[in-house]
Amino acid sequence: MNKAPKVLSSKIVAKTRIFTVEQMEIAFSNGNKGIFERIKGSEKGAVLIVPLLDKDTVLLTREYAVGMDRYELALPKGGINSDETLLESANRELKEEVGYGAHKLEHLISFTTSPAYINHQTHVVLAQQLYEKRLEGDEPELIEVIPWRINNLNTLLFNKECTEARSIAALYFVRDLLNNSGN
Repeated sequence: MNKAPKVLSSKIVAKTRIFTVEQMEIAFSNGNKGIFERIKGSEKGAVLIVPLLDKDTVLLTREYAVGMDRYELALPKGGINSDETLLESANRELKEEVGYGAHKLEHLISFTTSPAYINHQTHVVLAQQLYEKRLEGDEPELIEVIPWRINNLNTLLFNKECTEARSIAALYFVRDLLNNSGN
């Protein structure tokens, strides 16, 4: 088993409104050293909410994704504010993006994406017992909400607007969790 490498130095080499790039000098247990860069994520990470309207229906959002320059079908998501718990953030984002709150929220699992380059975690939250409640969010336009049968995920994968890997993984995780629990 490899011993964890040691960080010899770290400095911010670029910063924008959204991204911070950190350069790190790393020493490995075998004597090798290297310079690496990573995108620093927010300290608390983000939430990705799986809102179940009923036992068979999940609510997706259709929102403009500037990185891909197109609309994307995905689960509602957002950053965790410094004064919020993970579940408070999930309920706020749900109200802002989908127009529902949840009486029952459960943190299921946390994911990373590109962990070799990005220091960021996304926490998957299952939202059940929904009730209508809209909060004003920071989105530039109203987000379209699309009900989708959770047992029809294979069809969703063939939709060219559904490519966001975190949402896809969370949907399959929750579908299998629900199918195995008898809900």
